[in-house]
Amino acid sequence: MAAEIRLFPCLTDNFGYLIHDPATKATASIDAPEAGPVQKALEREGWTLTDILITHHHHDHVGGVAELKQKYGARVVAPHDKSARIANVDQRVGQGDVVKVGGLLARVLETPGHTLDHVSYVFDNDKALFAADTLFSIGCGRVFEGNYPMMWDSLLKLRALPDDFKLYCGHEYTAANVKFALTIEPDNPALKARAEEVKRLRSENKPTIPTLLGDEKKANVFLRADEPSVAAGVRMKGASAVEVFAEIRERKNKS
Repeated sequence: MAAEIRLFPCLTDNFGYLIHDPATKATASIDAPEAGPVQKALEREGWTLTDILITHHHHDHVGGVAELKQKYGARVVAPHDKSARIANVDQRVGQGDVVKVGGLLARVLETPGHTLDHVSYVFDNDKALFAADTLFSIGCGRVFEGNYPMMWDSLLKLRALPDDFKLYCGHEYTAANVKFALTIEPDNPALKARAEEVKRLRSENKPTIPTLLGDEKKANVFLRADEPSVAAGVRMKGASAVEVFAEIRERKNKS
């Protein structure tokens, strides 16, 4: 049986996610920005929380962990980097580890850059990627703790996943990301189509997530730093992909 995934808003612009295994009734929360919306989503579905899979230590991703663990006794799985202080951790994971949520399998990819401890969870059988703040739709996370080569490597890891995988990211930033991306690649037809779609979804107050990785590869300038058209868009013809990526990220920081 296929996994069931529920998405709901948390805090101001975070996404909360539940992934549920109908066969075993196991349910994981991917991160826990705040406890209340997670509890409400569980109650709405009639599910019980068994696991919390943490992507990185930022407070807007772990703020609800303690309360949810106390209420449900859920297992807390977090990145291996113990220097990032995350409370209530039961299991540490790193690159290539597999986490079981009932019968569902999540493969761990280390995707540092935004933070040094950042991991992404890939549910291969369900074609679902939970990338938190490494990869956004038409964007990527700010590079706070890592460096640009590290972040570019992480994005390449995610870009290598199949086109039909769905991206579930940490925040509803797509409209702002689109606006910025059009300053780099104004003539990209895939980006222009996404811009129209995002405008429609937001006008209907609907989330812009999930999105297909294949579509992101065509429209997300941060995943396209090795494309000549993107290098040309920042007047860096002949520069390395990392240099182009760094320039785009710096421009986005200031936008």
